[in-house]
Amino acid sequence: MTKANETVQGARTVATNRKARHEYFIEETYEAGLVLTGTEIKSVRAGKVSLQEGFILVKNGEAWLLNVNIAQYEQGNRFNHEERRERKLLLNRREIAALHEAATRRGYTIVPLRVYINERGRAKLELGLARGKQLHDKRESIAKRESERSLRRVLKGDW
Repeated sequence: MTKANETVQGARTVATNRKARHEYFIEETYEAGLVLTGTEIKSVRAGKVSLQEGFILVKNGEAWLLNVNIAQYEQGNRFNHEERRERKLLLNRREIAALHEAATRRGYTIVPLRVYINERGRAKLELGLARGKQLHDKRESIAKRESERSLRRVLKGDW
């Protein structure tokens, strides 16, 4: 049973980190829950999230989302949240151990890719285990994307 103003239609993306796919090779992706306060979830649902400078850190067996900006809720009162506070991520213990091992030993980085609201109305974070790109890798990715775009344009007959 859903409320009258809610529609059940699947996951709704709130924010994406488009720069992450340009700066990194994404090796694996994980889904994590976010521990948020009341005003934070309202801001997330309003789409007031910026993942641009965010990263994930594993400490004491817990995963933390750092440097992500969730704007203060407009109708919030004096109990409004801090915009750039540390937020705990809800992951399986094995997933946290695998991420920690990869980030420390193999030189990978854990980056947030997108925040979305799932079918059940929960805020979720898609995070990626990423390896940094060099300048020539970025140029190669751009050239590949441009060639695919021009090929699609020619096949479509819109050239």
